[in-house]
Amino acid sequence: MAGAIASATLFALPAIAQDRLSLADRVSRLEQQSQANAGNTSLVNQVNDLQQQLSQLQGQIEELQHQNQQLQDSQKAQYADVDSRLGRLEKGGAPAQAPATAPAPQASAPAPAAQQQPQAAAPAPAAASSSPGQAAPAEQAAYDAAFKSLRGGDYVTASRGFRDFLTKYPDSPLAPNAYYWLGESYYVTMNYPVAIEAFQRLVKQFPQSEKVSDGLLKVGYCQIELKQQDAAIATLKQVTTKYPGTKAAGLAQERLRRLQRQTAN
Repeated sequence: MAGAIASATLFALPAIAQDRLSLADRVSRLEQQSQANAGNTSLVNQVNDLQQQLSQLQGQIEELQHQNQQLQDSQKAQYADVDSRLGRLEKGGAPAQAPATAPAPQASAPAPAAQQQPQAAAPAPAAASSSPGQAAPAEQAAYDAAFKSLRGGDYVTASRGFRDFLTKYPDSPLAPNAYYWLGESYYVTMNYPVAIEAFQRLVKQFPQSEKVSDGLLKVGYCQIELKQQDAAIATLKQVTTKYPGTKAAGLAQERLRRLQRQTAN
């Protein structure tokens, strides 16, 4: 009997050992699966986070693209405005481009007495500058050089030229136009605070100039670009009130309507 029990025990031990090994393998596999599942969960979370970050970046990119388009549109409008004004000036729309000296009158058409007296003696440059709306040759040359730089798109050289001109010839009949184009050279390059200063000097120092309405209009434009909405509205309304019927007044009224639409939206 004892022999039979011993024999059965000998046969049972390998089976028990095998069952233990099989259980250990199962536990090991379960642990590996659990770790793999945990790793997958972490990976899924990371993917979700990356997708959220990508969505945020795409939104930021779209916003930057929108702002860039607005900036390009604003610059195009500014350049078009400058080209339009320069074109009118070249066609004789402003008195600044009047020739420095007038041709001598024909003998068959004697000049008025007011024009004959300066011709009695040899004219000097100072006499030319004293005539209303007419600059001395040196003044005209300096002004034309600065204006040529502006027309060519060299706004840095143009602004320097107009500043030098105003320093040398502050009382020149071309000074109002010089202040206006100085302001334009800063406006086109988006240096709005300095542009406002130039336009305001034109308005204050030469209130009778034909360029005042345009200069005041540009003050309002600069204030808009600087996000000074209340000041801009007040300035544009001043243009429409003080200079009714002018092109500047029409442009001011149009910009006021745009501001009102933006506020309503």
